[in-house]
This record gives sequence, C-alpha cells and structure tokens, in this order.
Amino acid sequence: MTGKPPLTIRLCAPRGFCAGVVRAIDAVERALELHGAPVYVRHEIVHNKYVVDGLKAKGAIFVEELDDIPDTRAPVIFSAHGVAKSVPEHARARNMLTIDATCPLVTKVHREAEIHHKRGRTVALIGHAGHPEVVGTMGQLPDGAVLLVESVEDVARMAPPDAANLAWATQTTLSVDDTRAIVEALTLRFPAIVGPHKDDICYATTNRQEAVKAVAPTVDAMIVVGAPNSSNSQRLREVALHAGCPISQLVQRAADLDFDALRDVRTIAVTAGASAPEVLVDEIVDAFRARYEVTIETVATAQENVFFPAPRELRPKA
Repeated sequence: MTGKPPLTIRLCAPRGFCAGVVRAIDAVERALELHGAPVYVRHEIVHNKYVVDGLKAKGAIFVEELDDIPDTRAPVIFSAHGVAKSVPEHARARNMLTIDATCPLVTKVHREAEIHHKRGRTVALIGHAGHPEVVGTMGQLPDGAVLLVESVEDVARMAPPDAANLAWATQTTLSVDDTRAIVEALTLRFPAIVGPHKDDICYATTNRQEAVKAVAPTVDAMIVVGAPNSSNSQRLREVALHAGCPISQLVQRAADLDFDALRDVRTIAVTAGASAPEVLVDEIVDAFRARYEVTIETVATAQENVFFPAPRELRPKA
C-alpha cells in the first residue's frame, strides 16, 4: 500500500491535436527543414505556449504583424487561424515568400462568406470579437459586409441593410450549444436567413465537446489542458460546467493545477483542447500520480481519422 488516496482519472477521447493543428505545426517544421532558420510566423501558429516555445527553439520567429519582419527572403507563415485578405496583399507588396497554414475548415468559412457576398447577402458572423479567426473571416469582405454576432442579445440589436438578404456563418471553435441558441434567434427574427451547407463548427471542436458532455456528469472535476487564449479550450471548460461538473479547471501545465480546490475529489476527467499536445496530458496525469493511487479509464465517444495535406508551398514538386 502506498498510503496515497485513490483517484480515478477518465481520459476523454477524442482530445488534443486536430488535423488542422497538426498541419500547421508540420508546416513550420517543414519550412525550417527546407529553408533553414529563421522562419517567420505571423501570430502564434496555434494557441499553445508549449508548442510555440518548441518551434522558437528550432528557429521560428513569431510576430504579430508583417511590419515586425525585416526585409528578408525567409519564409513567412500565416497561422492556422487564417488572415484578412489585406495580409497576403501586404506580403506580396513586400515580395515575401509566404506559406498559408490556415486550417482548411477556416478557409471553407472564408469561401462561404465570399459566395454570400457575391449573391448580395450580408453575413452575420457568430464569433468572439478580436479572436484572430474572426478578424481573418471579417477581413475577407469589405467593411460593413459582415456583422459580428456574439450573443442572442446581439441578434435583437442587429440592423442589417436588407433583412431579406442575410446569411450566417460561425467561428469554427465555438460552443455547439451556445451557437445553436444564437442561430435559433437569428432564424426566428430573420426567417429568410441562409445558413452554411455544412456546419461551420469544426469536427474536432464538436467531438471534444461531446466527449466532455458524456463524462462531465460522472466526475468530481474536469481538467482541460489548453491555453487561456485558445477558444476551443475555453469552450471545453465551460461545457463541462454546463454539463454538471462542479469543478472545471483550464490549465496550461501541471504547475497550474489548483490542488487545494481538488482536495476532496475521487474521480476526475482530463481532456485537451485541439492545440494542446498529448505530452502535456501525460504531464498532468503524472502530477496526479505523485499524489494519488491512480486508476486510468478512457471514455471514447468518437473516432477521428481526418488528414489535411501540407500547404501547397511545402508539397514535393510533381
């Protein structure tokens, strides 16, 4: 006997990296292999400090804007979140060698917004103000062509130029349930509104939220591994609380765990946002093993086998 109290850890599956994140990180690593250091990356390639620090150590330099990059022939990579049209235009004006690591599912939203605009529709974009994905999507169209909707209350305040020519799209990393309520409010107020052919909230966001919903009512606490600026990770923390879990902590590393708040727990669940690597999940589990006699269970609600090819600029020449 170890003298440690027992603890059951339920690992949610799917968790962690999605196909778009894998593609983006691979793009930086492949660019470093092909071109050598440095490689510049506009914005964090994905929202995870551990991942970003690892790429910095290999020679990636992260900047917020292209103006932060000196005149260079080194590659410049756009992050998985996507960018406004003005960004590649600026890069072309400076003759930059660019690599677009935008997640294909974000690009899908961009293309849908463009089609709606060509058909004379104003786009109601459901998302969070200031998030780089939202900035990028709104930046696909002229000013005023996209109306940002963050809540059901925003729907009541909307004043589109033509209520009969309206479409909706969403950020890919939102809460499925919160978004459904906003879509219902939009449809109620604007019955002619047009939606996407296929849900904009990505498969990985949906799958991770469904796994959390399945497990949350059965545990005393939920640990979400992810960054505070990661939308999909924040949504997992909120989903756990709404699903009946009394404690839900978002942590970047094991050092962030609030063990005082977890003093009386006997069952916990662990999940990870789509930009959090599995090594950090292992670190969290090891931190609990140091304090408890741990039993591990895996609760799987879906299987994922999605793969996205590398950005065109990094594919082998035919």
